[in-house]
Amino acid sequence: MKIFFVLLFTLVSFTLVQAQTPSDLRRLADEYYRWRNQNFPTASSDMGLHTWDDKLTDYSLSAVLARRLYVTDLLNKVRAMPAASWAKDDRIDWLLFRSQLEAVAFFNRVMDPEATDPQVYVNECSSGIFSLLKKEYDTPRVRAVAATARLKQMPFVMDKAKSNLTRPVQLYARLAIDSARSIDGLFNDSLMTLAKDLSPAEKNNLVTARDAALKSIHSFADWLEQRLPGMVPFKPMGVENYNYLLKNVYLLPLDAGQVEMLGQTELARYRALESLLSDPSLADPNPARSKSIPTDQQDFLKKYESRQTEMIDFLKSRRLVTIPSHVGPFQIRQLPEAFKPTSPGGFMNPPGVYDKDNSGFYFIPTYNPASKNFYIRAAIEDPRPILGHEGIPGHFLQLSIANHVSNEIRRQHFDGIIIEGWALYTEEMLMRTGLYPDNSAAQGQILRLSRYRAARIGVDVNLHTGKWTFDQAVNYFMEAGGLDREAAEGEAAGAAAYPSQKITYITGKWQIMRLLGRYRDKRGASFQLGQFHDDLLKNGSLPLSIVEWILLDDSSSLDQALK
Repeated sequence: MKIFFVLLFTLVSFTLVQAQTPSDLRRLADEYYRWRNQNFPTASSDMGLHTWDDKLTDYSLSAVLARRLYVTDLLNKVRAMPAASWAKDDRIDWLLFRSQLEAVAFFNRVMDPEATDPQVYVNECSSGIFSLLKKEYDTPRVRAVAATARLKQMPFVMDKAKSNLTRPVQLYARLAIDSARSIDGLFNDSLMTLAKDLSPAEKNNLVTARDAALKSIHSFADWLEQRLPGMVPFKPMGVENYNYLLKNVYLLPLDAGQVEMLGQTELARYRALESLLSDPSLADPNPARSKSIPTDQQDFLKKYESRQTEMIDFLKSRRLVTIPSHVGPFQIRQLPEAFKPTSPGGFMNPPGVYDKDNSGFYFIPTYNPASKNFYIRAAIEDPRPILGHEGIPGHFLQLSIANHVSNEIRRQHFDGIIIEGWALYTEEMLMRTGLYPDNSAAQGQILRLSRYRAARIGVDVNLHTGKWTFDQAVNYFMEAGGLDREAAEGEAAGAAAYPSQKITYITGKWQIMRLLGRYRDKRGASFQLGQFHDDLLKNGSLPLSIVEWILLDDSSSLDQALK
């Protein structure tokens, strides 16, 4: 026994001694990314790495605890490294990798999702299949066989969910129930398009596994529904935890109160700018004003997608941003029903960090010309503001460039504030550089989109610091944000389900605008807007306090975040 402890002490001491240099940091990071990819196979598939397409995440309690222990131990090793004495670039990599680990450890510790959030398990099943369908990375047969293997594991995932969910939150459970009861189309229709090349035995195997998976998912929804009355309605993280998240994960030089005030300021500004339009009703999308109403879903998607060429030509003619040759096609697709409860406006699916396919998609809700949904109405009247946000120059361009950053720690970083901030910034940038005329429907949309993104901040901060109820959040989206009830309920659900995501838009846009002004002052007469955009994007999806240090050699914002 004594020999064992001596060996253990020697091993720990050796590990700590070894983890002292920038090269040690990169070795630890590489090991972590390999560990993460193998332990979260569905996420790996989603990122374009298809090594473990036949597996789902192991949610046995021992596996959950082992993963948490691994991250905690690694974070402690990284924190202990003497990075203060390192060169600037090495210290940046250390801060980035530390914040990546801080994010995982924070949500494990504070949110405890395996015990509180039933969406974890339903999303594992839907994403487990969706990640095999969205791109033709291999033959239909290979993907169908992988899907069969995953389907067979889903009843076990549902069983683990029932034992793990010791403190389920009612709001999350309702969202999980909605998703579980909307999943049939994904499994019965979309998935079966892969079955055409299967042998009769393979197809029967797929159908049997699919039916068993659906039965277990539906049973899980019934199980949750029976237990809803005994669940806590919602559990906020509190101010202290919220501030920890802002500082240690986002490296943001603001606390919760300052972020909330930023939301109030921008909400007032964009609400007033709507009022200054010659016709303020332009801010509320109205298909009746459109010159052409799409005839059906396919016509809708085709017309939506066709406007991208016009926007790219404008960007090139004005030299507003460089579009690298590696950037692939961007397509518009219909949103799967299973993702509607928390994504009423659809969502962007960019090329993954490991993807060999450089294409990307924006999933938009099912077309209905009579829909009251804000995003449908906006897309009919003028799709360009949302298209620019999701495609080029927005998410698709920014993330495609980020995927080609050579530094692995920086390539792996996925800071939501610059990602959403850039996409929102480009909406107004295109308007102010002349793509949309004054007092147009597109201009009205952009003002309304910024207005309700500002309202998102109030909802996110006040929900998760415990000041507001869910109903208050919905009402705020409707009254302050100008959204219809359907969109407001979906937005509030998304804010509750994904803490801090809703602050990223306006917060990131504000940081980019602040950086733009300082960048111009530094460049003086040599300033070019397109060069600023290129310099910003070439660094990848990094916290803007880090980008400010890189571009301006000024670490004051970062110092404020770390204080």
